[in-house]
Amino acid sequence: MSGIDSAEQPGASEPPTRPDSPAAPLTRPDSPAAPLTRPDSPAAPPTASARPPRRGIHPAWFVAGTALIALVGAAGFRAAPGVLMLPLHEEFGWSIGEMSIAVTLNLLLFGLTAPFAAALMQRFGIRAVTTGALLLIATGSALTVFVTAPGQLLFTWGLFIGLGTGSMALVFAATVTDTWFAARRGLVSGVLTAGSATGQLIFLPIIATAAEEYGWRIASIIIASGALIVVPLVLVFLRDRPSDLGVGRYGEETPHAAAGSQVAPAQPIAAEPAPGTAEPQPAAAERESITAEPEPTAAAAPAHAPTSRPLSAGARALGALRDAAKVRSFWALVAGFAICGATTNGLVGIHFIPSAHDHGMPQTTAAGLLALVGIFDIVGTVLSGWLTDRVNPRILLAAYYAFRGVSLLFLPSLLAAEVQPSMLVFIIFYGLDWVATVPPTIALCRELFGDRGPLVFGWVFAAHQVGAGIASAAAGFVRDETGHYTYAWFAAAALCAVAALVSGLIARRTAPAAG
Repeated sequence: MSGIDSAEQPGASEPPTRPDSPAAPLTRPDSPAAPLTRPDSPAAPPTASARPPRRGIHPAWFVAGTALIALVGAAGFRAAPGVLMLPLHEEFGWSIGEMSIAVTLNLLLFGLTAPFAAALMQRFGIRAVTTGALLLIATGSALTVFVTAPGQLLFTWGLFIGLGTGSMALVFAATVTDTWFAARRGLVSGVLTAGSATGQLIFLPIIATAAEEYGWRIASIIIASGALIVVPLVLVFLRDRPSDLGVGRYGEETPHAAAGSQVAPAQPIAAEPAPGTAEPQPAAAERESITAEPEPTAAAAPAHAPTSRPLSAGARALGALRDAAKVRSFWALVAGFAICGATTNGLVGIHFIPSAHDHGMPQTTAAGLLALVGIFDIVGTVLSGWLTDRVNPRILLAAYYAFRGVSLLFLPSLLAAEVQPSMLVFIIFYGLDWVATVPPTIALCRELFGDRGPLVFGWVFAAHQVGAGIASAAAGFVRDETGHYTYAWFAAAALCAVAALVSGLIARRTAPAAG
């Protein structure tokens, strides 16, 4: 009888060899009905499907919660210029137009940093980039207390805060959503977007009260402290990708490297979809991106390239822009989102408080109204995310821009020293619509550009901030020249009508099964 036979039979004269002995080729599992297995067999390690199901809350929700807190903390200083311009004007005599230049630089850098920040997050990780951004925000806010000339605001408000908030822009929300979620993406992007915009507006009454009671310098210190408090939370709870915790994205059954991880060189974006063809679904594109050694294609690398080196963050961002620029729908998204930025961050976010103050409304009251916008923005943006999972995003964008334009037409007649019920109606409506455009815009970038959607959205968001910067500067000079903001409000309403029409130019890409 062979050694194997004697080990398998209970009545053999030789005692069974211990399973952990090097000479033991076979072991018996605990289950009596289970077949005998070899410990060193390649089939021994459990597969992803054989692992017991993970119970409890998926880690993606903890990451999303940490991202939400970080976005709210970073939003504080973006709310500050609209509140601090009046105290600075009273102390130093600087005009609104002079300070609007620093705000314009802030908004431009806020947008132009975004696509490179998205690429940096894909290359170096979400946690490292987010931590650096929060430290930049805290530094710029703290240095503001030492300014003695309007040009110095270009460095504190403009450079430091612009770069910091740009790295924590809405592309951060898009990157977290695409990296950690395969399902409920519209809802998650809506919640994170609401946190970013709402944090900016909720800080307004806090900053306004601090500036009025203790001075604008104390208000700046409060903002710096808020950004610093968030840093430990980011270091402890934020993770770069699901594989760091041995899980898949929320909505997937197996561990999966998401689009935000380090991937093979991205494929160029097709100039326009051919009739009857389909854009690859994100899941398929992402599955292709996590193969151990991707096979180079003619579009991705030379035919005889032995290896593919990871692209730098700048090359990734610029490559995404180069390819997206060939798609007509990209320019439709850019135009619409630029108008979105002009009519929210650039005009209402910066100039609503000075405009209301021109009509005799106290600064704290006007700041409270913008805070109310932030509260209703939570409802509007989360609802928009829910709708984005169910309704054509193009229809949503057209409706949002059209309704926003109508509301801006009525705003000049609603401004007064006292808050009238009609003003509350405007505030509620504008709050619901504030950044409701973001979830459908993110969804369209994902639909049109696949796993490069976050990078492309970074450039679309850059246009958002370019529009905001232009509107902020233009409105400031309109106020200096005419003594009021009426023409600025009417111009913004007209731009919203253009954005609603442009949204209809965004092409469709459907799966083959859909016909």
